[in-house]
Amino acid sequence: MTLSSEMTSTSGTILVVDDEPDILIALEDLFENDYRVLTASSPIQALDIIRQEPDIAIIISDQRMPEMQGDEFLAKARHETDADAILLTGYADLKAVIGAVNKGRIMAYVPKPWDPAALSNMVATAYQRRMLARKLDTERALLHGLMESTGDLISFKDLDGRFVRLNASKARSLGCNSEDCLGRKERDYVSPERATMIEEAERRAIAARAPDDVIEERTSPDGTTQWVLINHIPILDEAGTVTNLATIERDITERKLMEMRLRQADKMQALGTLAGGVAHDFNNLLMAVLGSLDLASRRAPDDPRLTRLLQNATYAAERGASLTQRLLSFSRQRDLRLQAVDVNQVITGMNDLLTRTLGGVIRIERHLHDGLWTAMVDPDQLELAILNLCINARDAMTENGVLTLSTRNETVDEGRITELSGGEYVVISVKDTGSGIPPEVLARVLEPFFTTKEVGKGTGLGLPMVYGLAQQSGGTVTIHSTIGAGTTVELYLSRAAVEREDGPQEEPAIAPNAPKMRILLVDDDAEVRTVTAAYLNEMGHRVVEAADGLSALDILKADDQIDVLIADFAMPGMTGTDLADKAREIRSDLSILLVTGYADPKRLPNGYLMLHKPFSRADLAAKVTAATRWEQDRSSSI
Repeated sequence: MTLSSEMTSTSGTILVVDDEPDILIALEDLFENDYRVLTASSPIQALDIIRQEPDIAIIISDQRMPEMQGDEFLAKARHETDADAILLTGYADLKAVIGAVNKGRIMAYVPKPWDPAALSNMVATAYQRRMLARKLDTERALLHGLMESTGDLISFKDLDGRFVRLNASKARSLGCNSEDCLGRKERDYVSPERATMIEEAERRAIAARAPDDVIEERTSPDGTTQWVLINHIPILDEAGTVTNLATIERDITERKLMEMRLRQADKMQALGTLAGGVAHDFNNLLMAVLGSLDLASRRAPDDPRLTRLLQNATYAAERGASLTQRLLSFSRQRDLRLQAVDVNQVITGMNDLLTRTLGGVIRIERHLHDGLWTAMVDPDQLELAILNLCINARDAMTENGVLTLSTRNETVDEGRITELSGGEYVVISVKDTGSGIPPEVLARVLEPFFTTKEVGKGTGLGLPMVYGLAQQSGGTVTIHSTIGAGTTVELYLSRAAVEREDGPQEEPAIAPNAPKMRILLVDDDAEVRTVTAAYLNEMGHRVVEAADGLSALDILKADDQIDVLIADFAMPGMTGTDLADKAREIRSDLSILLVTGYADPKRLPNGYLMLHKPFSRADLAAKVTAATRWEQDRSSSI
């Protein structure tokens, strides 16, 4: 065996096999400038070379050789390599040529003596064809690997819409295998409505000679909604004519859900801005109403009827205050008072409320789990959430419907429930026997202001409010609904790390021997200022009133007997925080209490105590005492 001295050629490798050395030399000289040439003087040596050299492109073999005839050698070589073969023969042996064609799969035979130019052209043509075949094999392998490794559904069609190629994922979506789908149309596998939509998109792409994108909303067999982005891509030839159409279908459900969450977050933020804008004024009104009712009830004559009327008015105003807090909680602009709560006790305490609210047309069943863990949640907001869920369930049922209210403990594995971390949860389930929720509605029920009820009968805030409470409490809401069989809404609440301590909750008391102080009260709302001043006067404090920050600063400069500054947080011209900062410059030892009808917790100033409206007389007394002690502690630490 000899190797060509031209080892650096970038062209392919040729193996020349002949038992005559002169012929080997002649052929090596003919091809060594363009190819890497390997030579062998016997078929046995040639087979060894083939086993060691997998990249041989062309074999040129003599027919008549002592060890083995050329057609027999090429037949054996075919088991080792896919190189193209050319047979050299010095005499007309038709039988040998036929054998070489059939067994050795030669591409041509050349009689001796050969024409060098013709043989060179033959080898060049064979090499180019082989390189093209390898390139096509590589592209075919890459395309096949791409089509079968991706989760996307990929197919190719002719201009009549018949499949010419599709991956296994696409075939499975149609309920067949890839081979069975070839030559058939998608209309054979999908509904007529969807087939029409697909064909229209394909016609648009072909007519425009540009990709056509469609987002399709589908309902899976389990009732969940899936969104799929379908790209119809026309394939053009060199002349710009459409020859085929490629279709790529990609599941974008996660992206769509994320977009929906972002839109919902935007709506929540907008609602928070709206609620924050009106809450201050609304709470000022409620403060004036509740404070006046409180003062009136303690000064009114002992008349049971009058007392009942005042209590009813107070209850209605407190409901208004509760509504404001619900809006702020829903918009996540108010910090919840999270604490360990006995959920069963909350539900049991709502028996009368649920009976009156839901009426007598449905039956209420309760299955409360014994040994239920305590949940970390705001108890007031939880009661409102349960009431909302029960009202929704009632509205979904006709007469004689059954509402089942149940509780249980559940340990959730990580990733099993969307938006819920693994851990221990208390689950409240509200189940109805109503008509169920259609999938297209179910996908939107947690959106703010979305409702299917008649005008005036629904705000679209019930479920979103429950969802907001659950998320702020470290839980979530799941909804399962079957058309004709009813709906189950489950509220997941984090288990409290510390069990709830049972016992009576003491209301803040007003110490009768609390020191009496001179208080500067600043509020731009005259009604609120009047009520607050009356509370402070009843406690024995001396009150100086101001309607704005500038007036308050003038009073502070003139009156060095002021012990406490109570200022509204949001006032025109000068805010309560600005006033407090300037007051500290005048009197560094001044006790300060800021009062607010609403403030974003993230924007609350550091260094000052806050009292939220509407507040009770006892709340005010406790905060005044706390502000005094807090200032004393602050001064001693400076």
